[in-house]
Amino acid sequence: MNTTKPNLTVKLAAPRGFCAGVLRAIDIVELALKKYGPPVYVRHEIVHNRFVVEGLEAKGAVFIDELTEAPDDRPVIFSAHGVPKSVPAEAQRRNLHFVDATCPLVSKVHREAERAHGAGKRVILIGHEGHPEVIGTLGQLPDGAVSLIEQPDDVADIEVGTGEDGSGLAYVTQTTLSVDDTSDVITALKQRFPAITEPKAGDICYATTNRQEAVKIIAPGCEGFLVVGAPNSSNSNRLVDVAKQSGVPKAFLVQRGTDVAELDLSGVATLGLTAGASAPEVLVEEILDALREDFEVTVNLEVVREENVIFNVPVELRDVV
Repeated sequence: MNTTKPNLTVKLAAPRGFCAGVLRAIDIVELALKKYGPPVYVRHEIVHNRFVVEGLEAKGAVFIDELTEAPDDRPVIFSAHGVPKSVPAEAQRRNLHFVDATCPLVSKVHREAERAHGAGKRVILIGHEGHPEVIGTLGQLPDGAVSLIEQPDDVADIEVGTGEDGSGLAYVTQTTLSVDDTSDVITALKQRFPAITEPKAGDICYATTNRQEAVKIIAPGCEGFLVVGAPNSSNSNRLVDVAKQSGVPKAFLVQRGTDVAELDLSGVATLGLTAGASAPEVLVEEILDALREDFEVTVNLEVVREENVIFNVPVELRDVV
């Protein structure tokens, strides 16, 4: 019986995995546990990855859906995706000790929306309805001050006064969108509203942009592509989309090594591999180990861009060692 394993070349993307905002959020929970002791309560998943969440739960973090589930005498942390203004307002009303782990790049979008609203402009938000980040951004301004759109076709449905050229409008975006898809929406906005105010710097975060760029560069010659990430992770799902749009016949989202056995990798001799911004490197290694069960794996590291971004934790946690 022939037991020779087929050869498989894995093109391992760099950069991949954790971004500065995710690392900061996880550090905040771990440092708060050290400083204040367990339990520490966290409103919503700190980042969209069950492996990370379960690891923090084992250390004493308690994940809740709403502030009403948190006791008055324990710290509460807000997730990296950001929260509506009503959440910290409620925490202050209850005199809760809270720590905001919102990614600084998400906070940047919040401030942009506030400035535009303060200047009398109506804000257009490009994003996915129901995503926690979008809910948080919508909640920075009064009801009705922000209009949410997702697709280029949605631009035609924006109701404005006669003769509006965009001078009364400004747009911001969710930070984890597809760069190309968002560009199409922005183009449609500018075509209809040429005077619309845009962010001074793009809102899609550096990590999202870099990971999508890496997939585009690596994809040629790959018959398959795996993205390590969670089903509710926007940036991970966009990486799968980018791989498919780049011509990869078989592109899959995988969470754990056990998922690999269920995949149809027939005909795949070269496989791209990356990880979403909320997926830890240990899961990438787990996926590689699972691939080695069925293939003779050769890993080629494909460095597309270097990253050196670091975000500091809040001042109150910087004394924890």
